[in-house]
Amino acid sequence: MSFTNVAIIGLGLLGGSIGLAVQHYLPGIRTTGYDSDAETRRRAGDRRLADRICESATEAVAEADLVIFCVPPGAMGEAAAEIAEALPTGAVVSDVGSCKQSIAKALGDALPDHVIIPAHPVAGTENSGPDAGFASLFQNRWCIVTPPEPCDLLKLTALVEFWEALGANVEIMDAEHHDLVLAVTSHLPHLIAYTIVGTASDLEDVTESEVIKYSAGGFRDFTRIAASDPTMWRDVFLGNKDAVLTMLQRFSEDITALQRAIRTDNGDALFDHFARTRDIRRSIIEEGQDDARPDFGRADHGEE
Repeated sequence: MSFTNVAIIGLGLLGGSIGLAVQHYLPGIRTTGYDSDAETRRRAGDRRLADRICESATEAVAEADLVIFCVPPGAMGEAAAEIAEALPTGAVVSDVGSCKQSIAKALGDALPDHVIIPAHPVAGTENSGPDAGFASLFQNRWCIVTPPEPCDLLKLTALVEFWEALGANVEIMDAEHHDLVLAVTSHLPHLIAYTIVGTASDLEDVTESEVIKYSAGGFRDFTRIAASDPTMWRDVFLGNKDAVLTMLQRFSEDITALQRAIRTDNGDALFDHFARTRDIRRSIIEEGQDDARPDFGRADHGEE
């Protein structure tokens, strides 16, 4: 492993999981961690999310050869600017954010003289905070790396090997394409979940107790997704708004088609649509990205 000192900035679900995973799978690497919230730092120390929990971001990165920002997308630029003077010249800067173009720009603007290789581990749960992380979070999950052009191939290879060592399957992808794909597979589903749960709570003829009491499996799944960190998802939608709006328009058109099928009693159209989507679910299970068992066999962690 090329890296020997990894600094983790932000010690919530992903940052904490990286720290625990490095300790478990790469015990030879030294980790430092920092979070802007004092209580989070205290709890991160209790859980030993890093070898050393620092009281400042500059202290955390002082000897780092890899820095991973695990803060909300909207905070990336400010967090990067905070460490600019202390960051070693040869360090690789990366992140775990879900919208790559806007984050790459924010990091590049703050750290113009450093090697920045954005990444996105497509892994997580609806839980957040320093108690949410666990070492196996990235096992058999995809990590999408979106290197700039040109990119130092040795440093890119080192970052890929780092994520593979934590158990991830790594894919190299253009940042613009990543943002479009994730708008479909992650961002739009979260927006729909937030909307459905919000609509249910706003209905005047259904009390809150009835919504909770009579929740069927589908609605419960939506509430699990809608329990995700509101700060992060606010930043995701604003940071990837062009791709999200494009996909939202397409979704709106598909919803209109389904409305028409229901209104006109077109059962064949409904059946064909539902059969096609059931096949997609089966394909996801066959790819190993989910499991037919409840909770993907991860009830102890509550992972998506």
